[in-house]
Amino acid sequence: MGEILAKDGRDGLVALPAIGTGIAGAIAEIIATGRWSQLERLRGEMDPEALFRSIPGIGPRYAHRLAEDAQLESLEDLEAALHSGELRIKGIGHRRKEMLAATLAERLGRVRLGTTHQPRPLPPVSMLLDVDRMYREKAAAGALRKIAPRRFNPKGEAWLPVLHARHDNWHFTAFFSNTRLAHELAKTHDWVVIYFQAEGQPEGRCTVVTETHGPMAGKRVVRGREDEKQLKEPA
Repeated sequence: MGEILAKDGRDGLVALPAIGTGIAGAIAEIIATGRWSQLERLRGEMDPEALFRSIPGIGPRYAHRLAEDAQLESLEDLEAALHSGELRIKGIGHRRKEMLAATLAERLGRVRLGTTHQPRPLPPVSMLLDVDRMYREKAAAGALRKIAPRRFNPKGEAWLPVLHARHDNWHFTAFFSNTRLAHELAKTHDWVVIYFQAEGQPEGRCTVVTETHGPMAGKRVVRGREDEKQLKEPA
């Protein structure tokens, strides 16, 4: 695999039987870093700062800012923030962003860099809220496998329930937020992080929270998509 990657790049991997862009990206990341961030995330082992430090040009200071100030947890999060224009971190200017985008395109197995600039399909808000409701109900009933995240878990307790679900052509992974901010605001059993991916498309992420003010106060909303029709259900 390493020889094919070095010679033909991602196109060479994708040309192999049963290897799509997602698997090609995983192979490339493992070859480059010896790690697969998606697997580490599902195991609750991923340290976002360590992950960001694996990117050329990102040292401890910028890695800390990406994880804590921007609240990013994965390479996919960083890629999405770069191309949406939402990444505003002091010291990361236009040139550095272009270098990061190119590195992420290579790391994540994007066959063409330009494809990361095209609008990505998003699951409907109603579908995301269905996943959020399913996750919280199953978590409350003790029906989900729990993992012991390494971050902010000094006792090593298996407290974080994880849900995997499929809906139409979408695959979802949901779990309570385990960020520093969620712990500081006591929202670790309110904020639900949902990773989603349609067949053949890059992975995306959203966070569902209980709104605390305005006309939707007390309702579950998808952060960043408040202007879209939300299901007005109790939290």
